[in-house]
Amino acid sequence: MSMHKELIGFMAVCLAAPAFAQDAARQPLWEAGIGAGWVDTPAYPGANMQSRRGLVLPFLIYRGEVLRSDQQGIGARLLRSDNAEFDVGFAASLPAHSNDVHTRAGMPDLGTLVEFGPRLKLRLADIGPRSRLRFELPLRAVMELKSGVRRQGWTIEPRLVYATRDDGGKWTWEGQLGVVFGDARINRYFYAVPPQLATASRPAYDAKGGLMLVRTGLFGYYRIDRDLRAFGFTRYETYAGAANRDSPLMKQATGFSLGIGLAYTLGRSAAPAHE
Repeated sequence: MSMHKELIGFMAVCLAAPAFAQDAARQPLWEAGIGAGWVDTPAYPGANMQSRRGLVLPFLIYRGEVLRSDQQGIGARLLRSDNAEFDVGFAASLPAHSNDVHTRAGMPDLGTLVEFGPRLKLRLADIGPRSRLRFELPLRAVMELKSGVRRQGWTIEPRLVYATRDDGGKWTWEGQLGVVFGDARINRYFYAVPPQLATASRPAYDAKGGLMLVRTGLFGYYRIDRDLRAFGFTRYETYAGAANRDSPLMKQATGFSLGIGLAYTLGRSAAPAHE
């Protein structure tokens, strides 16, 4: 889920790299290639252990008038004007195995999470010719893929996004500040301890809905040449005011994520994007 997106998964980061820095008029309708990189992120929000892994993934960017596949995920853009956009999309995050997280030892693994739902984007201000401030409001139903499909609640993540790039389009930066709220079901998924799984160091706990975290992050991209891009991101989260701060599974007051990688475009269309 958007917890591990970028913590929507490293896949989103690979997709982001080719899509950022070209002017809309020069973007192709589609691009395909391969991305490789390394990420270091909390095993789950509030975990006292990090999940570190290297990944090699294919990517497909598609910039259709309605159907879209880019750094924001996969979905359908239903409304677009100069100042507002409304879409419905998917995103996914990586699983966490309880055997790798001492606090969750003996508990069920956290599976692959898929998010689906609408998002509103509002253009707040243009800050110079190459910088923009916007507001995003995604509402996501969360599904777990593990021995079938299970609904695991919903999240909402209002955030401010500031994006800027250099004059030549080689560098692009995007900063975000947002908060994540979840219903009781998704909070129980991360933070509840059933009585039958309680231990002396992990008492039973019934999680409730509410604030999950406050997050700020920075994504950077550099175009080395027409086909090769380097990228990286950092993200800082605080759980100080979280609704389930007292859960025995909430071991940290803050969390930090880092990712770096390269993306190489193997092919692109001659037709331009629908922008």
